[in-house]
Amino acid sequence: MTPRSPDPSPDPSRDQVELDVFRAEVRAWLDEHCVGRFRELGFRGDPDPDWVAAMRDWNNLLADAGWVAIDWPEEHGGRDLGLAHQVVLAEELDRAGAPGTLNPIGLANIAPSIMTFGTDEQKARFLAPMRRGDEIWCQGFSEPDAGSDLASLTTRGRRDGDGWVIDGQKVWNTYGQVADWCELLVRTDPAAAKHRGITCFLVDMRLPGIEVRPLRTATGDADFCEIFFDGVRVPDSARLGPEGEGWAVAMTTLSFERSGVSNLHIPTRRKVRELIDEIRHAGRGDDPVVRQQLARLWIDAEIQRLLSERANARALQGLPPGPEGSLIKLVWSKVNQDLPLVATQVLGAGTLVSAPTAADGNDWGHQAVGARSLSIAGGTTEVNKNIVAERVLGLPREPR
Repeated sequence: MTPRSPDPSPDPSRDQVELDVFRAEVRAWLDEHCVGRFRELGFRGDPDPDWVAAMRDWNNLLADAGWVAIDWPEEHGGRDLGLAHQVVLAEELDRAGAPGTLNPIGLANIAPSIMTFGTDEQKARFLAPMRRGDEIWCQGFSEPDAGSDLASLTTRGRRDGDGWVIDGQKVWNTYGQVADWCELLVRTDPAAAKHRGITCFLVDMRLPGIEVRPLRTATGDADFCEIFFDGVRVPDSARLGPEGEGWAVAMTTLSFERSGVSNLHIPTRRKVRELIDEIRHAGRGDDPVVRQQLARLWIDAEIQRLLSERANARALQGLPPGPEGSLIKLVWSKVNQDLPLVATQVLGAGTLVSAPTAADGNDWGHQAVGARSLSIAGGTTEVNKNIVAERVLGLPREPR
């Protein structure tokens, strides 16, 4: 999946008509199919078996209708559609209150790496079940001592005949407890420089020697895991890319993960609108201090939207990513941490004890507890600030 070249002579009116037709098709399909149990599938906490089964049915339905991985090449089951279509689809899914896919990490992050580095056999084996949600994927990147400094990872892989034996630990693995496969980074040459000597493997999570332990967070949910590898044997055919070139695979995966922030403003702006409506309904909308707080939230959410539109405009012109990705992440973290804080301050302590439900997205108490993690999720705030300071503003590098 390489960036598409810009149209040398675009016709904006033609493009808009095409997008309007696409939007109408998506909206009509969702109005017909996103009903009943599928409207109750917003993810809250542990991915229990009933939720996974229902989400797999929904993912199959989406995929069979052609609404999953629309940016993938047609040869891999996609529709080879561009960024503008992806934005429309995200907006319509949010408008309909529809759940996403069962396999977001696999679809958005791991599939591009398989398309780029995988063998023909790996592409044929993994991409179709990934798209339909028949197999769930997780990433085995971070470790207890290798988070933001990913190149410090120590999970080891050693040659053993025509395969490999893997030992080590990974942590903060989303969907790890239900994943069928893992894109795993392993150090295979401890003598090499730390960004070298890393190899990537596609590992079957059902292999002997793999233990998954859910991590329960402050919210009471266990949506992260730690994974232990004890003498896990994998064939060399499970290797993704050349031996010792896993860093390039990892950077490809992470580049697609970070490019996904461009649509984060859609649910953020919806939550701001819903909070404004809740506060108006509670009779607090005339308080000047409250109005100022809401105005600040609305402005931050709009800043996030404008940064996203700038990032999308660069992509549509075929330009490399700019600083917008880091800036979007910083604004997203801030506004989504401020939202439950304002909600609980204005609406009262009762919001802190409301039980989270899939149907009610604004369980402000639950969000207030979980919001602190947003400074870390998808890129630590301090790291993002350093990236902007050093690479955008040209400030001196932080002492190493």
